[in-house]
Amino acid sequence: QVQLLESGGGSVQSGGSLRLSCAASGNTYSRYCMGWFRRAPGKEREGVASIRSDGSTSYADSVKGRFTISQDNAKITLYLQMNSLKPEDTAMYYCAAARLSWWYDGGCAQVPYNAWGQGTQVTVSS
Repeated sequence: QVQLLESGGGSVQSGGSLRLSCAASGNTYSRYCMGWFRRAPGKEREGVASIRSDGSTSYADSVKGRFTISQDNAKITLYLQMNSLKPEDTAMYYCAAARLSWWYDGGCAQVPYNAWGQGTQVTVSS
């Protein structure tokens, strides 16, 4: 099982930027989806962005054009660059990983994520 550890959260003013990191260790997957999720107080968890092992990415409509998901070349660290932050982006952010079966050729939205980090808090003030 892969272990995930997030970092990079903090408090910023509206319009500011943060970059979240997620370090993966343990039994990493050759075919996978990795994603960033967030949960705001009183709201359900939502997917923010995801990346497949082939490099394809997807984003929630609410963050398109502002957030960018990426990985380092060794595919050990996952990043989420967050620009033009808004107060509604305030949430606990989690990274997660899902191992893909050899036959799976779909996107990352519906796969079962079975490895999760502990989360990092992002607070955006107006």
